[in-house]
Amino acid sequence: MSFLRRLIPLTAAACLALPGLPHIAQAEAPPSRCGAAEGTVTALGPASVTNALGNAEFVGDTLYVVTRGLSPNVVGAYDVTADKVTAHYDIPTGIGAWAMAKIGTDVYIGTHISSDLYKLDTLTGRVTKVAAFDDHFIWNITASPDGKVYLGMSETGRVVEYDPATGATRDLGVASPGEQYVRSIAADADTVYAGVGAHAHLVAIDRATAAKKEILPAELATRDFVASMAMNDTHLAMGISSQGELLVLNKADPSDYRIAKAPGEKYVTSVTFLGEYVYFTGRPTGTLYRYRLGTGEVETLGVPYPEAGTPSLLAHGGKIWGIQDGAVFVYDPDTARLEYRNLISRGLRAGPEQPMNVFSDGKYVYVGGKGGMQVHDTSGGSRRIGIPGEPKSMVEVGGRVYLGVYTQALLYGHEPGTDTAGLLAKIGNRQDRPRDMAYDSRTGMIVIATQPEPGQEGGALSLYDPDTGGLDVRRPAVPDQSVYSVATGDGTAYLGTYIQEGFGLPPKTNTARLAAYDLRRHRLLWQMEPVPGATYIADVVRLRGRIYGVSDTGVFFEVDPERRKVTRTAKVGGFGGDLAVQGGRVYGVSGEAVSRGDRVYRMDLTTFTAHTLADGLAGDWFDGAKLAADPGGCGLYTLRNRDLVRIATERN
Repeated sequence: MSFLRRLIPLTAAACLALPGLPHIAQAEAPPSRCGAAEGTVTALGPASVTNALGNAEFVGDTLYVVTRGLSPNVVGAYDVTADKVTAHYDIPTGIGAWAMAKIGTDVYIGTHISSDLYKLDTLTGRVTKVAAFDDHFIWNITASPDGKVYLGMSETGRVVEYDPATGATRDLGVASPGEQYVRSIAADADTVYAGVGAHAHLVAIDRATAAKKEILPAELATRDFVASMAMNDTHLAMGISSQGELLVLNKADPSDYRIAKAPGEKYVTSVTFLGEYVYFTGRPTGTLYRYRLGTGEVETLGVPYPEAGTPSLLAHGGKIWGIQDGAVFVYDPDTARLEYRNLISRGLRAGPEQPMNVFSDGKYVYVGGKGGMQVHDTSGGSRRIGIPGEPKSMVEVGGRVYLGVYTQALLYGHEPGTDTAGLLAKIGNRQDRPRDMAYDSRTGMIVIATQPEPGQEGGALSLYDPDTGGLDVRRPAVPDQSVYSVATGDGTAYLGTYIQEGFGLPPKTNTARLAAYDLRRHRLLWQMEPVPGATYIADVVRLRGRIYGVSDTGVFFEVDPERRKVTRTAKVGGFGGDLAVQGGRVYGVSGEAVSRGDRVYRMDLTTFTAHTLADGLAGDWFDGAKLAADPGGCGLYTLRNRDLVRIATERN
C-alpha cells in the first residue's frame, strides 16, 4: 500500500494541528552532543499540547465544551453567533471529562480519575464541586425533566442519582450484574435508561424503586456496548458497538424497534434527534448520517473530518452540531451544508496533556497524544501533526516513522520533516490498542503488539512488511493474554504479556508471561512466568543474546533464551516503565507509589544494580512511564511533570 494513498488532507489536518500554536519555543537550548555530564536534565518545553474535547452542551446560543487530558481541564464557552470563544472555566480535578448535562442555565460536568461532579453556573461563571465518587470513571451523565442528574459509572457499572436541590446522592445499583461499564444514559419522568458493556445490555431502571428490566433486543445480545444514546418523547436511539449499528426503540413498547447499519462502520459514536430524523456519526470513517424515523432509511450526509471520532452530537437552532478534537462541525439540513470550525483559531485554550508515548529518530522527538503527535526538533521548537486517534507506539524503519494508533489498531506512516501522517493499514481482528512495536531486520517485518477491544478475547501479534504493505495478523499470540511489550532479534519476537485481554473481561490467568515467537514459522516457541504475581511485563529489550525486562511491580529480570531460564532479578522501583538500549547499556524509567515515572536509571549488567541518572521527575504520563533513547547515543527522553526533558548519557 502506498504511503501517499491515505494522507490526511492538509486543510483538515490543520484543524487538529493547533494552528494557533504552530511552534512552541524551548525554555532552554539543548547542549552540544554528548557535551553534558551524565544525568544532566535539559528542559525542552511542553511535551504535547492539545485541546481534545470530551463533551458539550448548549445554553442559549453558547456551546460549552469541556476538554480531556489537560491540567487543569477547562470548559470553553463558544458563542456561536459571535463565532468566538468568550470565556474559560477551570475544572480543578480529574484527568479529563467525558460527561456533561444541563439543567436550565447550569451545566454539570463529570470527570474521571478522580470522579467528581461539578456545576458551572453560566450566569455567574462560578464553578462548584457538588459531589465526589470512588468510581474511577464517570462515563456519561444526563438530566431528567424534573431536574435530577443521573451518572453512569465504571468500573463499578452502577448508576447514581444526584439531586441539585438537596445535594444528596442515591445509588441505584449495578445496572447489569457482572458488567463494568455504563457508557450511555438517558432519563425521562419515570425511567433511567442505561447502556452497558463490555457485553451489551440496555437496562430500564425505575427512578422511584430502582427496579431494573433488560430491554435490549435479543438479536443484539452478542454485541459489546450500548455506547451512545439520545432520547425524544417517544423513542430511544442508541449506537451499538462493535458492528456499527443504530438501534431505534419505542419507549412505550420496547418490542417495537428497528436496527439500521451504516456499511463499513464499527462504532456509532454519537446520536441526536432533530425533527423526524436521528442523526448519528460513525467510525472508522468519521461520516455523519441521518435515519428517517418513519421509513428507516439511512442517508450519508458527509465527512466532517476523515476517520475522526465525534464524542457529542447536538441539535440547536435547527442545525446539527458535533464536537471533535479542538473543533466543531455544523450541518444545516435546509442547505445540506457541512461546515468545520476550528475552535483554537476562535480562542479555545490549549494546554499540555498527559502524553501517550515518546520516540526519537535522532533529529526529531515524537510525543503521541490525543488527536495527534507533537514533533520536537532537537535544534529547538515543536509543531503539532493531526492524527484522528492516539499514537501509542512508534518505530523508525528506512527513514520513515511508523505509528500504532488507538482506537481500531491502525498503522500510520510519517515522513520526518513533513506535516502529515498517512494511514497504511488496519489491523482489524477486533484489536484496539497498539501497545508496542519493534522492527526485526532478519525478516524485514515491523512487529506490532495489540490488546483487543473491550469485551473481546485474544490479543494479536501483527507483522507488517514496509516494502510491500503486506499485513499478517496472528490472533491470539499468547493464549489467554494480550501482548504488552515486544523486542526482536534474528527472526524471533520476545513478547511481554498482560493478563488482561479486552477490558471488561475478568482475567483468565494471574501472572504475566515472557514468550518467544518465531516470526518465520509463525508459531509460539516457549513461554514462562519471569516475575511471580506480575500483571504485565512493562517492557522487554534484547542485548548480547540476553532478554531483559521489567514488570509492572518494578522487578527487573534477565533471561537466557537458550536455556529458557531467568538468571537474575533486581527490584528497581515501585512500578516498572519503559526500557531503552543505548551504547550497549540498558536504561529504564521507574516510579514509586506516589508518582509513576519518578526515576531514570542505568542498569549495571555486571553487578545487576540500578544507578540513578535523574530522580524526582514525577512524569505525568497517560498509562505508564515512557522512555526513548536518542539514536545518536548520548541522551534519553522522558517527562518531568508534563514537560519533555533530555537526560544526558555517556557515549560508550
